[in-house]
Amino acid sequence: MITETKKLTRSQSNRMVGGVCAGLGEYFDIDATVVRLLFVLGFFLGVSTTLWVYLVMWIIVPEK
Repeated sequence: MITETKKLTRSQSNRMVGGVCAGLGEYFDIDATVVRLLFVLGFFLGVSTTLWVYLVMWIIVPEK
């Protein structure tokens, strides 16, 4: 039985800004639009860490 391990990477094909949301969508098997909406919603609801989390992930998470 062979199991393939998932790796979190930034998307190169389905990106708006840095590919972070699309990479998270691929990792969790959900639509990237849902992840983008969650980030935008968090930003506008005053969760100040949302922007910082995105920027840190943009720097740390490798491209596919």
